[in-house]
Amino acid sequence: MIDLGWLGYIEFSWKFFLAVGSIVLIDLVLAGDNAVVIAMAVKNLKGKQRTLGIMLGSGGAVVVRVACTFLVAQLLTMPYVKLVGGAVIIWIAVKLLTDSAEEEGHGKEANSIWQALWIIIVADISMGIDNMLAVGAASHGNLFLLLFGLILSIPFVVFMSTMLAKLMDRYPIILWIGAALLGKVGGEMMATDPFVVGLFNLPHWAEYVSMAVFVIFVCGFSKWILMRRNANGGEAEAHGVHAAVAVEPAKGHGGK
Repeated sequence: MIDLGWLGYIEFSWKFFLAVGSIVLIDLVLAGDNAVVIAMAVKNLKGKQRTLGIMLGSGGAVVVRVACTFLVAQLLTMPYVKLVGGAVIIWIAVKLLTDSAEEEGHGKEANSIWQALWIIIVADISMGIDNMLAVGAASHGNLFLLLFGLILSIPFVVFMSTMLAKLMDRYPIILWIGAALLGKVGGEMMATDPFVVGLFNLPHWAEYVSMAVFVIFVCGFSKWILMRRNANGGEAEAHGVHAAVAVEPAKGHGGK
């Protein structure tokens, strides 16, 4: 056994390596949600800006997790924390989907890297609870294993978000799938908040109903927003054409 002081220890035993294996599997499974957020946030960035956004977003997310990990167990028992976090995720899902889909259709200028980073960090604070709690439980109080698990999530998230961002460029339907996934995560968080559970005493299946409802809400509400924007854009374009037509005869009359 190697004693690392306040960091914990490295023990060459099956129990230690079983904990390491558990952490790797947890990171592989749970990195997907964060990769979806990062991919959607950086989709409209180009070239080096996209790569930088993915690297900074993934690194920043891990820094936030390390800072928050020690508070997670206490936070999860408090009412409203998961309720508010879930609502934030729903809002982020709608915002990312409507912004990305609109820019896909109209060729708008890409978002700034700072806007993308802000969305990534806020989403990770809201969504990272499951990852932090799972890694914390698997580490059994060993700080070295805890930090190992959180840092290990960086390459997983970087790889998955890079791949997803490229796929979103080719297949816009993946944007909708990603937003639906975030809706599911947000619905699950809100349905399992201590305040909601205590107030309504919901059966276990209600959690799945909540997930389905918010998947439909995110996709339906986003579609409604996009239709409204397209309608308003069409009206503005029509007004511009009418104005141009009205000015042209006036110019011709003035020239005579």
